[in-house]
Amino acid sequence: MSEPGEPEVSWQGRLLVATPLLTDPHFHRAVVLVLSHEPDEGALGLVLDRPSGTGVAEVLPGWEGLAASPPVVFEGGPVARTSAVCLGAARPGAPATAAFADLAADPLLGTVDLDARPEDVADALREVRVFAGYAGWSPGQAEAEVDEGAWWVLDALPGDPFSPAPGLLWKQVLRRQGLPLALASTAPDDPSLN
Repeated sequence: MSEPGEPEVSWQGRLLVATPLLTDPHFHRAVVLVLSHEPDEGALGLVLDRPSGTGVAEVLPGWEGLAASPPVVFEGGPVARTSAVCLGAARPGAPATAAFADLAADPLLGTVDLDARPEDVADALREVRVFAGYAGWSPGQAEAEVDEGAWWVLDALPGDPFSPAPGLLWKQVLRRQGLPLALASTAPDDPSLN
């Protein structure tokens, strides 16, 4: 959190990366892309490294052609697990579509309206990823968890939300941070074994 009198900094477009101290099974070794972060409203994000066994074609026929590999629905978080959130990467220079709402932090990354027809947005989007549910924090909750050492707030790379190897994303994000944070990528699943 910011010191009193300092402006709040938005984490939109950044990653919350679970530290080894975070043992909640929903977030153990999770990499969360922050979609929105407002001090008075809380934060909302998508867990990027939890692919399910359900193919996109099974639940959203027609969208599988735009789905990043692996073309499955991801578990976006423990909130509203029966709702879908679609994240999309826009094609640079492509015509805009009303079905795409970019993140202010990255105009080529945003949410996609799944009520649109896939063929109507295909020219504007490079790829999409579909999530069941999302992660949410009440005002001050995410900041308190960061202060307690449960999360690291790190910069995202453009390919992180669409990683073809989501099971490796936690380690990959940490390794690119350099020392000493990169050492955390070698921590055992159970910190008591360290």
